[in-house]
Amino acid sequence: MKLLSALVVSVAAAAAAPAFANADLAKAKNCLACHAVDKKLVGPSYKDVAAKYAGQKDAVDKLAQKVIKGGVGTWGQIPMPANAQVNEAEAKQLVQWILSIK
Repeated sequence: MKLLSALVVSVAAAAAAPAFANADLAKAKNCLACHAVDKKLVGPSYKDVAAKYAGQKDAVDKLAQKVIKGGVGTWGQIPMPANAQVNEAEAKQLVQWILSIK
């Protein structure tokens, strides 16, 4: 029975790990200087981004490029700077995490 309990806890922790890892990646790449999960800072909240792009099949690729190259106009006239420190795999990982936020 102890083994089963330990297995359940391990599986739950492993399932939660990617969410924490992506939040940690967002912090490490300085994304949280302008964005927050549930409120607008300089840029939109991640919840608002997730809602806007929900169900769009090309959202991950499109938004990953915006993370890397920056942009302006989608959320107003405050530009999002390019993020040269974020590679394509990291950008996709960040976007997938953002799009999973409810």
